[in-house]
Amino acid sequence: MAAAIVVAALPIAAMTAELTTKQSPYSVSETLDRLENILAEKGIAVMARVDHAKNAEKVDLELRPTQLLIFGKPEIGTKLLQQDQTIGIDLPMKVLAWQDAAAQVWLGYEDPRAIAAERGLTGAKDTLQKMAEGLDNLTDAALRQ
Repeated sequence: MAAAIVVAALPIAAMTAELTTKQSPYSVSETLDRLENILAEKGIAVMARVDHAKNAEKVDLELRPTQLLIFGKPEIGTKLLQQDQTIGIDLPMKVLAWQDAAAQVWLGYEDPRAIAAERGLTGAKDTLQKMAEGLDNLTDAALRQ
């Protein structure tokens, strides 16, 4: 017996949380290395690191340095998932580091409060505030000279 496929239409209003960007004085790799070390010190699990430029190279394409770090704390993210499991598409947290055409390195991430607002998640104001402040502090620490 074939499994039934159910398609549910979710509101797509403006499914684009604004990207918070910060200039980095370091290379893409060093920027994320620094962030990864800080996360380890804080007991925050790194789930994956994706090197988009290296993946592009594998298919004979060029891309300026671009890496994504995926990380989180299940004891925080699960509180959001318990309210709305669809927020799992945006969790764990992600931070992107990239080098632009002028060779400037940037660090960017979406504010968890904006992500939750887009999904209509309203009951986790304190958790979202803590996540947003933590993300801001962690990324600031990684960029300090």
